[in-house]
Amino acid sequence: MRTVGVEEELLVVDATGHPVPKGPDALAVASRRGEGEDVQEHQQVEDGEAETPETAHLMPELKAQQLELGTPVCQSLEDVHRELRYWRDRADAVATAVGARVAALATSPVDVVPIPTEGERYGRLNEAFGQTAWDVLTCGCHVHVSVEDDDEGVAVLNRIRIWLPVLTAMTANSPFWQGRDTAYASFRSQVWHRWPSAGPNGPFADAADYHQLVEEVLATETVLDTGMVYFDARLSAKWPTVEVRTADVALRVEDAVTLAGVVRGLVETAARDARVGGEVPHMRPEVLRLAAWRAGRSGLSGDLVHPSSGRPVPAADVLGDLLDHIRPALADAGDERTVAGGLQALLTRGTGADLQRRVHRETGDLTAVVRAAVAATGGTEA
Repeated sequence: MRTVGVEEELLVVDATGHPVPKGPDALAVASRRGEGEDVQEHQQVEDGEAETPETAHLMPELKAQQLELGTPVCQSLEDVHRELRYWRDRADAVATAVGARVAALATSPVDVVPIPTEGERYGRLNEAFGQTAWDVLTCGCHVHVSVEDDDEGVAVLNRIRIWLPVLTAMTANSPFWQGRDTAYASFRSQVWHRWPSAGPNGPFADAADYHQLVEEVLATETVLDTGMVYFDARLSAKWPTVEVRTADVALRVEDAVTLAGVVRGLVETAARDARVGGEVPHMRPEVLRLAAWRAGRSGLSGDLVHPSSGRPVPAADVLGDLLDHIRPALADAGDERTVAGGLQALLTRGTGADLQRRVHRETGDLTAVVRAAVAATGGTEA
């Protein structure tokens, strides 16, 4: 059984629904409770990964209006659900202790001026990247799945890359930006691609080829360190995992669990294919970038670029083909019912972006959208 872990970034908001720079204060509470790192501790970790993969905790993020949580290593999707529920509750508890709440929103629906988190590395990042760093206040979800070694990891990266835009569509949860509807389901994904190292890759010849690319990226002195190698999927710099980074933070815990199950299924399916000498699927990075754009634009409400044909296909059909592709791996892990049900739920009730827009249509109030998101984050969605 491949293990899985999830990292989620959350917005810290006040009672009116506006993001507030109380993340560091909340983390100070968490640190005193033994539940997280304060900002000073975190500055010693360049890429934000936990010091030990078994230890779940709360962490700072680039902006003071954010908190990040990380689950421990999980064996089952039931474990993932329980840990995400627990750590979302702990994040909300420490935010409440300083007069705020947390919301699993990938962008702020209301107007906001992002406030940088203090610290040496964050300061260097803001100085180096200017407006790109100053503007960004986005929350993503990263899923880690275990691999045997870097060789298996790279074989997996080569085979899952064509499916990664579908994960953006599944988790789309950022239709609003600076107080207006962007016409995107995941505007976070558009903002994120402003970073120079973000986006899709071509296939790699082997693990050495992957590491050579990372060295060449670092040699340009454009990014600060390995923590800024923002590939859509990458080998973890610390742990024997593949890290998939294309998803918005999911509004509902159940959708985050579905994402984790899909990613584990993709990794296992890819590893099996590599073991039997299966051919690496072909899609140029330029086409993958277009597929990612379309996924962010329409989420599950329109066509997606199909990973096999490179042609537009209704999102429901793409999700069906995704499920068929990973079904044997899901069945062997005991995940088939959970993932199939989760994908059907997304098609039936919609994504977080769909819920946000529904609340806005009903109320005309973006702060009401945030309040609804706080409730959904805590599992009390109306």
